Amino acid sequence: MKLSLFLLAGLPLAAATCESLNSVKVPNATITATAVAAGAYGAGAPAAKGKAGPSFTDLAAFCDVKVVSKPSADSLINIEFWLPETGWNGNFLANGNGGWTGSITPATLADGLRRGYASAMTDTGHEGGSAAFALGHPEKVVDFGYRAVHEMAVIGKALVQAKYESPVRKSYWDGCSAGGRQGLKAAQMYPADFDGIVAGSPAVQFTGRAAQAIWIGQQTHKDAESALPAAKFAVVHNAVIAACDALDKVKDGVLENPRACKFDPKTIQCAGADAADCLTPAQVETVNKIYADVKNPRTGEVYFAGHEPGSENGWNTMAGANPFGVAVDMFKYVVKQDANYDYKALNFDADMTAAMKIGSVIDAMDPNLKPFFDRGGKIIQYHGWNDPQISPRSSVTYYDLVAKANGGVAKVQQNHRLYMIPGMNHCGGGDGTATFDMFSALTQWVEKGTVPASIPAAKVANGQTSRTRPLCSYPATAQYKGTGSTDDAANFSCVAP
Repeated sequence: MKLSLFLLAGLPLAAATCESLNSVKVPNATITATAVAAGAYGAGAPAAKGKAGPSFTDLAAFCDVKVVSKPSADSLINIEFWLPETGWNGNFLANGNGGWTGSITPATLADGLRRGYASAMTDTGHEGGSAAFALGHPEKVVDFGYRAVHEMAVIGKALVQAKYESPVRKSYWDGCSAGGRQGLKAAQMYPADFDGIVAGSPAVQFTGRAAQAIWIGQQTHKDAESALPAAKFAVVHNAVIAACDALDKVKDGVLENPRACKFDPKTIQCAGADAADCLTPAQVETVNKIYADVKNPRTGEVYFAGHEPGSENGWNTMAGANPFGVAVDMFKYVVKQDANYDYKALNFDADMTAAMKIGSVIDAMDPNLKPFFDRGGKIIQYHGWNDPQISPRSSVTYYDLVAKANGGVAKVQQNHRLYMIPGMNHCGGGDGTATFDMFSALTQWVEKGTVPASIPAAKVANGQTSRTRPLCSYPATAQYKGTGSTDDAANFSCVAP
């Protein structure tokens, strides 16, 4: 059933006021539209824990539209749209979520509103940051996997048509982590929903990433000797930098291409007893496990790529005192449907076939983006090489699959570009140049045809810029020209392999 046909058929002929949106007919959904005066949103909200309540006094007047959508008998999807009363730029902007998070954040909606967009967000069909909602509720897994985002796109465009008596000019998606996955899943399943997508650090292999976290959790909690103390993350990281930093001809504490680094943890194995500046044999085994691809022990099938050299300072996410909660939830509530399931029982042979099949509802690995590309759709995908939560090689793997399925890298780059960011952690931060504006690059590409061969980036701390670099369109990398400051982007060029 094409929801958009039903929506447009129910639109009133004239609907310029916010209150008139309450009469828009949406199948299996209810609409509540409320006019918000300039500076009035959040005014008078109670303080929380000694801090002032939310206030957005700089916001211009807007129409706050709350939608509750029930596309299945077990669905309850909350969606919120903030539609500017004046200054609408003609475009629609949907925003992504993170992890299992079921929430709508006013700050995110406000950011889009300030820039003139009809701004949207969904709770993906549940509340809270746990996957407990999936226990016994397969339809809610579908909502989380892709349906809530599609509902948001279709309903949002119809509401925009009703409010402004004009269709959306361009429709955009902006998200990182789970939000990056959501954007790519939309392009794969509903190519007409968005014209441009920013997919940052995308959890395209959501199930595989969960498996990797369990893989690491089982190793680090196997026994006391296998645990890797947090203080030793830096020991390993410093050894990696000492071994591989100069491979890119620039000693800056950042690996331009970690795949070229062949660091062996045994080089820092303790000669005798355990010490603060070395690894025990058991700890060497643990570090190798973190770097290793997650494989079927019987067939050798790779489920997910290992962490890259350079990511060690962030390993507490998965190799800390507790296993990564997002991953544990995946197997406990979605795959095994058992709230008491112990992640240590996961068998990487017997259990993973079923896990990958179930996970395909959430995973976004379909490389067939031809329908999206044929419509002129554009994707900017980016990933930090130091990401300690989602292996950056998963982005490279997916992009290579897209290129193979759609005519090669040169052709795919007309619509889809990947930027691998040296030194960046998960969705930002780290030692690299992790301050950039992917969204503006996307809109210039979609609306003006300005191809983002490279994107300017900076390393910023406490408001001060200490380094600039170009972010190069994969598979090109930034290479130093040989003269001038290595902290100045002008002295680097993007070079293809």
